[in-house]
Order: sequence, then C-alpha cells, then structure tokens
Amino acid sequence: MTGKINKTLIISTVLCLLPIILALILYDQLPEQIAVHFDQTGTPDNYLPKVLAVWGLPIALSLINLYTHFRLNNDPKRENASFILKLAAKWAVPLISLIVLPITYFMAIGAEIPIGAISSAVCGVFIVICGNYLPKCKRNYTVGIKLPWTLDSEEVWNKTHHFAGFVWVIGGIIFIANAFFHSAYVTVGLVILLVALPLIYSYLAYKSLHAAEK
Repeated sequence: MTGKINKTLIISTVLCLLPIILALILYDQLPEQIAVHFDQTGTPDNYLPKVLAVWGLPIALSLINLYTHFRLNNDPKRENASFILKLAAKWAVPLISLIVLPITYFMAIGAEIPIGAISSAVCGVFIVICGNYLPKCKRNYTVGIKLPWTLDSEEVWNKTHHFAGFVWVIGGIIFIANAFFHSAYVTVGLVILLVALPLIYSYLAYKSLHAAEK
C-alpha cells in the first residue's frame, strides 16, 4: 500500500513539474510579463514575471499536490472516502498543470487558444464526475462536504451528499454548455449555487433531524 502511494505521489509531482521543460524550450520567446489569468472571454486580467510563471507556478502546484496527498493519505477515515473521488483529488492538480500551464505559455507567445471555453468544459467534466460519486462517499475528514453537521451525523452526511451529487451533475452539465456561450454571470452563479445549495440543504436536514429527536 505504501509503495503504491509513494509511486502515485512521485509520478503526480513529476507531472506537476513537467511544464517547466516546455517553458525552458520557449523561454527566449516568452515575454517578460506572462498572462496567468483570463476572464470569461479569454482577455488577460492578471500577469506574472516570466521567471515566476516558468518556475513558480509548477513548483507551487507541486507543493499543493504534496499537501493534497498528505491530507488524503493521513485521514483516519480514508477508507470511507469514494475511491474515484480520492483518485480525482490526487490527479486534479497534475492535470491542471499539464493542461493549463502549456496553454498559458503558448498563449504568451501569440497562440490563439479559447482558454475560457476549455476551462469551462474541463471544470464541467470534473464537477460531473465528482457529482456522480458524491453519493457513494462515506463520512470522512478529507473528501466530501465536510461541515460540522455532516461530520456530526451520518444520516445528514448521506442526505447532503445525495442532494449535492444531483446538484453537481446538473451544474457540471451547465458548465460544459456554458463553454459555448462564455457567460461570466452563468459561471459565477453556478459556483455560488454549487456551494450554497448543499450547505443550506445540509443545515436544514440537520435541524430537521434534531427537531424530530426532540
């Protein structure tokens, strides 16, 4: 088990750092300021110095990856978490590094890439996958909707994750569809709803459960 964990950790960390090779190949072509964030229409709205974009971003992502693995591997209830959700959590950061960073470097040298559409579609697929497996996730401290009332009650945990799974699948599909429309309002609205609806539902379920017990 330990060997498998270490192997996954090593491979995922190497993948996080892999875009550095591409950045070094393109280094002389890259501008001194590189756009690292884009609005819904693909217009740059935040920049980093070239050195930080080339070295800092992959290293930062690799550190996030290490922290993610540490949390997942040291959860006392890690066996309760859905295998697919744990897998998604462990490989999310490496995939972000392999997809987003090369796109960032190519756009910096003038390539026209629909970053907004790609980001929306990728996020949508990820949300749909998570939503599909949330109902299968048992109570744990790392993966899932970890709120005081979901961690306190297994019944509330299960109800919340079944409800959230439905909401996230629908929201993810809308995210994917929004890749063709590039609406910032839809994106912001979806993010708020994906967070707020399960939170509100779980709290109401918790209050209802305690009211019934009285």
